[in-house]
Amino acid sequence: MSIESLVAEYGLAALFAGAALEGEAAVIAGGLLAHQGLISLPGAAAAAAAGSFLADQGWFAVGRHFRHHRWVERLRGTAAFARAQEQLEKHPRSFIFVFRFLYGLRTVSPIAVGTTTISQRQFFAINLVAAIIWAIIFTGIGYLFGDAVEEFVGRLRHDTRLWWIVGGVVAAGLIVAAIHWWRGRGKP
Repeated sequence: MSIESLVAEYGLAALFAGAALEGEAAVIAGGLLAHQGLISLPGAAAAAAAGSFLADQGWFAVGRHFRHHRWVERLRGTAAFARAQEQLEKHPRSFIFVFRFLYGLRTVSPIAVGTTTISQRQFFAINLVAAIIWAIIFTGIGYLFGDAVEEFVGRLRHDTRLWWIVGGVVAAGLIVAAIHWWRGRGKP
């Protein structure tokens, strides 16, 4: 089942969960569904903001309360955590605001912030504003480009060559990911 069909079937609850777990693709799908009139645009943005905000608050709490747990300690050894820590040390408030826009740092960043001395209150305020702006941007993208996406999908339905190209790109991506995973397996 696709993200769009989940959001279409379960509405704002699926969009809330999608924003918390997956991120931009679910929120853009929510904007597309709002463009089609299946859900309201303000409702889509609110559900996306709430899902993103609450997920990040939860990850922050994990970092704050379980910073010495083996799972968090193991996470500290990853390259993504190191990048998050580096940016956090340079620009703490700015980083809290933008981490959700940075690919590969979305989940690890609030955990990294939680392991620092940044107050819960400060994280709460910046995270709230950032989640609202993020949700408006990505639901807006889905809403504004709804016609173009519908036209593109309409073409895909009728042109089997495009499906072969999409399948090839997906297969290549899976192969690259598998190679990357295989090479990283032996590293501590």
